[in-house]
Amino acid sequence: MAKYTGPVYRKARRFGFSILETGRELAKKPFAPGQHGASKGKKLSNYGVQLQEKQKLRFMYGLNERQFKKTFEEARQMKGVLGEDFFKLLESRLDNIVYRIGFATTRNGARQIVSHGHITVNGKKVNIPSFRCKPGDIIAVKESSKEHPIVKDSLTKVNKRVEFLTFDENKMAGTYVRYPERSELNAEINESLIVEFYNR
Repeated sequence: MAKYTGPVYRKARRFGFSILETGRELAKKPFAPGQHGASKGKKLSNYGVQLQEKQKLRFMYGLNERQFKKTFEEARQMKGVLGEDFFKLLESRLDNIVYRIGFATTRNGARQIVSHGHITVNGKKVNIPSFRCKPGDIIAVKESSKEHPIVKDSLTKVNKRVEFLTFDENKMAGTYVRYPERSELNAEINESLIVEFYNR
């Protein structure tokens, strides 16, 4: 399945879930899109519930199905709790870290900034959005990109950052301090349903 490139707000309303994690998509129209969006939909089967949960998380991180499943299989090889390990791997993607730091207002925007070569990891330019960051890595804006208007504008809109990242405003650099704990991540996702989906 290809990566979804359509309207994020429409997809968020379909799921009744904020893909951007800001709630903006549901603020004005907290019901499904379409002529009968406000009416009650049919009850989902167990498979349908599992699939919907998987799609919510996949769209949230902006991955296509192949990338998403590959990451899940990597988490399966880890020794911790599968669903939580899966979350850790998704959160450790460079595009996600760039978004969490505040260099972009959306993960799609962060992916673009990384792809265009504006980001460094430990002083070296990295233009691969799926690059896996490790605790201790320093993620910064490249020296020649520090006046980039999108980056500067995004940083002014940051209200609060996650506790597993620190940020040095003078250096325009963030440090991935540690892997996140489950309690620090989106509480609306039930990762056990995703595990059940792939274990069918």
